[in-house]
Amino acid sequence: MLLGAGVQVDRALVVETETGAVRGVLRRGVRCWRGIPYAASTGGESRFRAPRAAAGWDGVRDAVEFGPVAPQRRKGQFMGAAPGLARSEDCLSVNVIAPDGIDSTSGRPVMVFIHGGAYSVGSSGEYPRQGERLAREHGIVYVSMNYRLGALGWLDLRVYSRPERPIEANLGLRDQVAALEWVRRNIRSFGGDPDRVTLFGESAGANSVTTLLTVPAAGGLFSSAISQSSPANAVYLPETTARWAREYVQLLSRVVDDDDLESESVEDAATMLCTAHAKQLADATTALTIRTPDEDPGTICLAPVIDGEFLPHRPLDAFRDGLAHRVPLIIGTNDREGSLFEGRIGILPTTKPRIRAIFANTRKRSRKAIKRQYPELPERRPAADFAGDFTFWFPTVKVAERHSRYAPTWMYRFDAAPRMPRLLGLDATHGLELFALFEKFDTPTGAGLTMLGGRRMFRAVGRRMQAHWVALAASGAPLGGWPRYDDTARRTLVFDRVDRVELDPRREKRLAWQEFVPHV
Repeated sequence: MLLGAGVQVDRALVVETETGAVRGVLRRGVRCWRGIPYAASTGGESRFRAPRAAAGWDGVRDAVEFGPVAPQRRKGQFMGAAPGLARSEDCLSVNVIAPDGIDSTSGRPVMVFIHGGAYSVGSSGEYPRQGERLAREHGIVYVSMNYRLGALGWLDLRVYSRPERPIEANLGLRDQVAALEWVRRNIRSFGGDPDRVTLFGESAGANSVTTLLTVPAAGGLFSSAISQSSPANAVYLPETTARWAREYVQLLSRVVDDDDLESESVEDAATMLCTAHAKQLADATTALTIRTPDEDPGTICLAPVIDGEFLPHRPLDAFRDGLAHRVPLIIGTNDREGSLFEGRIGILPTTKPRIRAIFANTRKRSRKAIKRQYPELPERRPAADFAGDFTFWFPTVKVAERHSRYAPTWMYRFDAAPRMPRLLGLDATHGLELFALFEKFDTPTGAGLTMLGGRRMFRAVGRRMQAHWVALAASGAPLGGWPRYDDTARRTLVFDRVDRVELDPRREKRLAWQEFVPHV
């Protein structure tokens, strides 16, 4: 919304960006600007293309509401955005929260958050107050973003590219780089320091962080990074992603009821991809993500692809070879990542057939050692822990180990959990730390997690995390008392009721995994 002549504007909340002026609002002691375009619409001729520059505007643009969320299903494999929220391919926007009273000369540390959601659901506005405390109490400038999801952002459909209608890869990653470029060019106007930008994210957002650390185009766009529960090895070769693309096109043809589509016809498939409604694309994406865990156990079909250009190397190889951006990194996982993934969201290798498929791709001599680490596998609890360690923990260990040889690295494990998730058998599961870090106790889930007690402890843990995260953003290192990680001592900070540092935690399990999946 543009504010025309005659409208009185609080000049303290008006900021000039490269594309025009935006007016924010004052909320609970912080200044907020929402829904600022960082790139043009990705619909129409821009579908499946790299992000393009946003158009400018005259006057002052009202920036008080979050922008439209990326197309997604509400009730797919994961719970998507609320049905009342606008969905649009014109979804590339950022939100900025800054302490009240700062200006373009303030030079505050900047923290840019990438939301999770398995690259299929989610948005920067899921929890509207997220980031407010970091800005208000710690004096940082907080930025969040929307980026393309599902097939529109994370399927490699280049097999259907044509000279007259190109299709590009890694579009969600390209969106994130475009958002970081916007921050680089504009954040000073909001009181931020473009030379002190910390990139952080959780789950799929953390996969973006560990991947962007190896994307050449992202070089110089952030000065430090934080990865919370990254499935760091969920990045695939074109041979695999092309097969998923062909499966997706067949599923999409059923959704659009195009029984005449010749699966071998690149032209027909490309036309369908470019003309199908975004909701149909999302429906077909859900169908693909539901079948992938059984057809390709241990993989996640919505993921970056090693395209040889934008993403030239497998990220874990880039970390090993010193090709990743050499910036300070905090990285870690939660105690029991896999316990969350059951029922509808059971995407991990937790079933007997899926676990058997994982074992079939390993060396026989290594299997006994892994089984000793997960007694009674494939029963429910050991299966959940096996799958969580396979997907999140061990790849994260390898990133920390390799990055620490070239840049300062700190590793953590999050063990804290209120009484309710412990009674439910979840313990400190995937995503739990977000409720502590962002103090999301006023949400239905946050209130439920602490309804039987433990909120005071959990909040205290979250505030210690906040202090470390902000210290990294401000100075390039967390607070004292957290030793750097290396591949000898492997000192790890464990966040719990009382924090502690452990030397090489779960050493035997780490060694068993090293033999089990040496290629990781």
